[in-house]
Amino acid sequence: MHQYMNSPVPTRSGNDVAPAAPPRAFAMFRSLRGFNYRVWAIGGLVSNIGTWMQRTAQDWIVLTQLTHNNGAAVGKVMALQFAPQVLLLPWTGHAADHLDKRKLLFATQAAMGALALGLGLLTVTGLVQLWHVYAFALLLGCAAAFDAPARHAFVSELVREEDLSNAVGLNSSSFNAARMLGPAAAGLLIAAFGSGWVFLLNGASFAAVLLSLGLLRSEELQRHPGPVKARGRLADGFRYVWGRPDLKTILCMVFFVGTFGLNFPIFLSTMAVSVFHKGAGQYGLLTSIMAVGTLSGALLASARARPTMGHLFTGALFFGLGLIAAAMMPSYGWFAVPLVLVGLSAQTLTNAANGLLQLSTEPAMRGRVVALFLAIALGGTPLGAPLVGWVADRFGPRWALCVGAAGGFAAAAIAVYYLVRFRGLRLRFDTGRVRFQLDERDAPLLIKGA
Repeated sequence: MHQYMNSPVPTRSGNDVAPAAPPRAFAMFRSLRGFNYRVWAIGGLVSNIGTWMQRTAQDWIVLTQLTHNNGAAVGKVMALQFAPQVLLLPWTGHAADHLDKRKLLFATQAAMGALALGLGLLTVTGLVQLWHVYAFALLLGCAAAFDAPARHAFVSELVREEDLSNAVGLNSSSFNAARMLGPAAAGLLIAAFGSGWVFLLNGASFAAVLLSLGLLRSEELQRHPGPVKARGRLADGFRYVWGRPDLKTILCMVFFVGTFGLNFPIFLSTMAVSVFHKGAGQYGLLTSIMAVGTLSGALLASARARPTMGHLFTGALFFGLGLIAAAMMPSYGWFAVPLVLVGLSAQTLTNAANGLLQLSTEPAMRGRVVALFLAIALGGTPLGAPLVGWVADRFGPRWALCVGAAGGFAAAAIAVYYLVRFRGLRLRFDTGRVRFQLDERDAPLLIKGA
């Protein structure tokens, strides 16, 4: 991995004493020592809370106000919102690598804020219809398709290379802390004032991230040399990944989990309304309970020195087991319990995938590889969400959860195949215990310790 630093590396003489390592709790938050990342994290947290509030309100009005508990309609909204991740992939990854990421984020964040305000005005005035939600979901998806790869790749400009894994983990922690607060707040606001005001508050929250972008110190950004502009560069990301068995394995795992498993708005809303007959507050609470697990997973990832393929396998396996357990629960209270495991395992998998991809990809290719990762993780939704919604309507929400579990088990099987095929995974018995053994070679994985 090439190192790109704007400051010289300090050296020590033979008489110098190495500084003591910081306590583990402080090491978990070490990226926050930098001014730029600290400002960015504060603005992002406020905006993320607003985003999760809007997601909850959007699913709720589609399910209860604009349709009669139609899970397929929620699936269509998700499909429209995430389809641009795939359709615009060549341009979004190219933009993240070739354009100034800070300026690009100004444009995308402002656009998403304006769209939230527009949907809020339609809702509070009573004019909103189902096709309005479809249209705004598609437009929001287009803006987010350009925003997401640039935002993920921009983290590498806010911290030093050795802090990148920690920064990625803290980004996920912020996102999931918002996921814990936003839905619960949205449920209360919907019950008290209606969904329209939730959309308006989300639109206003984008001012925080725009302000944080404006406050960043340009001279402290860790600039990386961009790729040379030439014809055919849009396809370079695909060719780069195709030649890397490790990257292909990660993206295949993410496809199965993202397409069939990460359909939480359908799972939770249909279970809350159709099975347990609960209201907006209880639906929002389910999302917040699951976020306890995702936040825990993100914090563990930020403390981890480096993610491995083993973390991906563990996350996929327990994701499937958690969804199976949730599908079997007889009551609302018991259903909430395995959601913590579902959130923890899903975050373990996605965080490990994101970290492995970024740490093992050349900086000049990082934007396109991240765009491909996001397109697969989120863009699989247009395929999976309508199917999962149809299963929920036709056979019941519990069977929809089983479809998600199957995606997790398929991803775990892919990880085992990779480890056996490329890393020589073998079972051996040592003093009556079963142990797993991997070859020490790095090729073709190119990721030490995985």
